[in-house]
Amino acid sequence: MSGIRAGHHLMVGFFGTQVSDELRAYVRRYQFSNFILFRRNVESAEQLETLCRQLQAVSMEETSRPAIIATDQEGGVVSRLPQECAVVPTAMAVAATGDPAFAYQAGRITGREMMALGVNCDLAPSVDVNCNPRNPVINVRSYGDTPQQVGAFACGMIRGLQENGVLACAKHFPGHGDTDTDSHIGLPCVDKGRKELDSCELAPFREAIAAGVGAVMTTHILFPQLDEGGVPATMSRPILTGILRQEMGFDGLIITDCMMMDAIAKHYGTVEGSVAACAAGADMVCICHDLELAGKACMAIEQAVEAGRIDKAQMLHSAARIDALKKRLAAAPRPQADCVGTREHFAAVAAMREAAVCHVGAPVPDVGDAPLFVACSPYTISQASDAVDEKESFAVWMQEEMGGCAVTLRRAPDDREIARACEAAEKATGVVLGTCNAHLTPQQLELIAALARGKKPMAVVALRNSYDLSYLPDGVCGLAVYEYIRESAVNTARVLRGELIPRGRLATRLEA
Repeated sequence: MSGIRAGHHLMVGFFGTQVSDELRAYVRRYQFSNFILFRRNVESAEQLETLCRQLQAVSMEETSRPAIIATDQEGGVVSRLPQECAVVPTAMAVAATGDPAFAYQAGRITGREMMALGVNCDLAPSVDVNCNPRNPVINVRSYGDTPQQVGAFACGMIRGLQENGVLACAKHFPGHGDTDTDSHIGLPCVDKGRKELDSCELAPFREAIAAGVGAVMTTHILFPQLDEGGVPATMSRPILTGILRQEMGFDGLIITDCMMMDAIAKHYGTVEGSVAACAAGADMVCICHDLELAGKACMAIEQAVEAGRIDKAQMLHSAARIDALKKRLAAAPRPQADCVGTREHFAAVAAMREAAVCHVGAPVPDVGDAPLFVACSPYTISQASDAVDEKESFAVWMQEEMGGCAVTLRRAPDDREIARACEAAEKATGVVLGTCNAHLTPQQLELIAALARGKKPMAVVALRNSYDLSYLPDGVCGLAVYEYIRESAVNTARVLRGELIPRGRLATRLEA
């Protein structure tokens, strides 16, 4: 045999909130020593800290290596930490503050709390340039639609994380911003030439590498002008080894996005895709939801090394890179658990959200003493995002803040629902409408237009993408708050009462 233990090159997910006998058996058999956590693994701060101690213990006992324990803690719509933690706003909200110092602060807070709980790798930030407004999966996870803005804010987040001992991971290389397909459910294609990619998508990755980012995550997207082989970037040697390693000089950890996503699983197969990713130059393959499948991939990688399909010297160098990184992470000092969810951290996060509120269009209206609050229900925008409670309602939160009436509609309201909202608006002194990705939902756009025809003082509050405000009718005020959470309602009410002056600036250009 080759002597390569592929388990060290896999990052695996599992079900449960503690280390089970089953997980220990898989660790022992395949030498898994890298783990990814999701909301399914997290109940509380105390439980998460205990789980991370268990994972470190089982890794040392069964593999003699410390564990990399990772999660996707981007902030906002992609957050895995428990509710006791101070979760920073989504990336686009941070960028809307206009001040990269907020990104550094977001990284510092996130890094301190993650390290205190034992999570030593953050699969963040997204350095994708959201240059396609129709993007269904990145959108508010991006710092904006220009490479300069994305680079500046992403590097702040990276420094904040890594100065506090957490490995940051810039994703999704070479860029997931210019797609209208979610790679969780399809295989996107970005047919751009090298010059165009250099000036946009690749530029923030260069800045992240210059800032010392420790890891880069690959994307499952076809780039036919970078590799004519018909495989996505994750499986492409010209892209991973040729561009990222050799041309851009990155010597950190290359980790794949989850190989169970449909872009890989349905078109190439998770196991064969994992072999191809290692051959292309990836150090670590991520298989998030199936330990048995991860075991099969592990065996296939070892067999591919034995057969010469994967270069053994490359794998040995990769193993040394991983071991050196693990030693650095293990040596990083851990803050005390009492730094989790401190008053200082929550106050800093609240200040970010206040600074992010943007105002466009007509002046902030006086909605009177009998306002109507209308909202479309929240929904989970992609498999990368956290699940939401569709029973939550911005309209109800606003009613609790300011009185008046509340009407909650489905995310794609039909004609009857729109008519019901308009009928309620006839009796109101003003209207406030909360939208949720209306720019991707024609029914919400019709709702905006229908309510505006009533000629009442009106504001539209974009609760996710600010692109919704591209469709403001004349005379209607627009506010962008970037998150469908109760705090957004509180800040909106403060704006309407004149207690908060919106000082944010749009992180993306509005659609023409």
